[in-house]
Amino acid sequence: MVHVLSSRILLRPTDPERSRAFYGRTLGLAVHREFGVGPERGTVYFLGGGFLEVSGRAGTPPAPDLELWLQVADVQAAYGELSARGVEVLRPPVKEPWGLIEMWIADPDGHRIVLVEIPADHPLRRDQRTLGDD
Repeated sequence: MVHVLSSRILLRPTDPERSRAFYGRTLGLAVHREFGVGPERGTVYFLGGGFLEVSGRAGTPPAPDLELWLQVADVQAAYGELSARGVEVLRPPVKEPWGLIEMWIADPDGHRIVLVEIPADHPLRRDQRTLGDD
């Protein structure tokens, strides 16, 4: 078995400065660490329980299949804030049949990002260890 100590998503943007502005200033992700120098330097952002590294430069747009899932406390508030900042909203908040409230946005390279709110009554909010302990 592989013992994973840490993990992160690596993004190689077509325009590193534009992507750093989006993730750092527009989305407001906190910086975990930075390394290197120049426009292609690396910046690692906190993503709740994970990390997002924006570093290097891609010669072509990234694969369209990469999507980020970010849980937020209030997706409607995020919608208002991000819309006001000019973020491309692909789909405003909608309560899905599976009970989550989801909103889709795109980063400067077109990566799709789903912002998810888990309602208080959703099964993901229940402590699964206590279910069935009647």
